[in-house]
Amino acid sequence: QVQLVESGGGLVQAGGSLRLSCAASARTFSGYVVAWFRQAPGKEREFVAAISWSGPRTVYAESVKGRFSISRDTVKNTVYLQMNSLKPEDTAVYSCAADLWGPVSVNADQYDSWGQGTQVTVSS
Repeated sequence: QVQLVESGGGLVQAGGSLRLSCAASARTFSGYVVAWFRQAPGKEREFVAAISWSGPRTVYAESVKGRFSISRDTVKNTVYLQMNSLKPEDTAVYSCAADLWGPVSVNADQYDSWGQGTQVTVSS
């Protein structure tokens, strides 16, 4: 397992942008698939985006496709989630998760390392 620390959340108006960061405590993110999930109050956790180690290959939830972009900086051992054209329904706690050598998956059970989460609030 690897320790993950998210940052970059906050309050933004609808139509605005935020960039979330997921930093690994390990020396390297090498080999890890990293994903972002979110959970709004009273709702189940849902998949947002994921990125593979090689390629990289990216996968997005339909609800964020075209608005969000996931990327990774192998030098800084950080994965980013750029969120544009934010909507009030994007309001949630966003958490990053990682799985060593696993497939790119939308299933939260696939990931065994999780960060503490960062709050994103989009006002209308």
